[in-house]
Amino acid sequence: MEDVYILDGLRTPIGVKNGQFKAIRPENLAVPLIKALCKKYAIDTVDGVVCGNATGTGGNICRLTALMSGLPSSVPAMTIDMQCASGAAAIDYGATKLAAGMGDIFLVGGMESASLQPLRTYAAADDRFSFMPQGQYKVAQFSPDTLSQTTMLEGAEQVIQKEQITADELDTAVVSSHSRAAAARKTRILIPFIFPIKGIDTDESIRPSMSRRLLRRLPPLLGPGTMTTAGNACLTHDGAAFALLCSKRFALQNNMNPIGRIVATAAIGCDPRMSPYGASIAAAAVLKRAGLHHDDMDAIEYNEAFAAIDVLFARQYPHLLDRYNRFGGALAYGHPYGASGTILLLHLLASLTSVSGRLGLLAIAGAGGTGEAIIVEAL
Repeated sequence: MEDVYILDGLRTPIGVKNGQFKAIRPENLAVPLIKALCKKYAIDTVDGVVCGNATGTGGNICRLTALMSGLPSSVPAMTIDMQCASGAAAIDYGATKLAAGMGDIFLVGGMESASLQPLRTYAAADDRFSFMPQGQYKVAQFSPDTLSQTTMLEGAEQVIQKEQITADELDTAVVSSHSRAAAARKTRILIPFIFPIKGIDTDESIRPSMSRRLLRRLPPLLGPGTMTTAGNACLTHDGAAFALLCSKRFALQNNMNPIGRIVATAAIGCDPRMSPYGASIAAAAVLKRAGLHHDDMDAIEYNEAFAAIDVLFARQYPHLLDRYNRFGGALAYGHPYGASGTILLLHLLASLTSVSGRLGLLAIAGAGGTGEAIIVEAL
């Protein structure tokens, strides 16, 4: 198997739904990143482009993005829909192709616009048509036994109840995420990975003043007796992120200096009604594959789709919290589904650099009970 290197990566600032990027199509968030990466490394073609996307208008949005970026029409492009884990799945797919010797350089990443998410309609002959108002839906069916449009929130709530997670634990995770993100923004440590869009270079959702008092005032999203709120479940967002992956041969032949190496990847499935478990299950799988442990990691990034994910990590690895989401996570930055896995990669590399660390782990759960995890070595 060939070594797979990370040459570089960029992400947009992250905008909240109907916020700073409310009228920008997801492909138009992605195109400037691809152009900037290709220009920086004097690359006029690649062996493939792989994009994660979950709520776009359908079709192969990655192909459209590649063509709009000025890449030759001969470059293949494919869209991956693994919901929240799509961006990490794109990295996994590109890395696997390179490791197998099927190319030398790939653009991998993802993009999402919650602001422009279309309303869809089941065909009249589809048996699901009668269960939805006018047959219309926004959230696809993720589990055979439900058509619920709040299935992800329900999954988080079930995990909270099953694990007997307290409101105090959830609040601690949320406040910590915003506090760390605000500190990172102040130090500008992520700036090398952030590419401004239309002059905007700020992540929109970070709240330095987030407090337990504010969180306790938020109503439960699933009714009385439940604990999932708009504070401990991330909102919906707009954004894009991409990375350049290459083979060792390409790096040597072109005198490139990669910033990282892909050590191992893993994709898993879990109970679709308990999807938040996907992050920890995927992390365990990739660590086992690499013969490593959480304690071997100098930096760890889990996607904070829900604060419950943080609580589960804190309970199992309390001695590693100083390595976990050093700059905050999706509860503060936001979660543009198709891009989040690649955003995690960039934050992981920045976290490793900040402590002169070598090994890092990212993990992300996906709607429908899936997960992706990747181990990276900083160079």
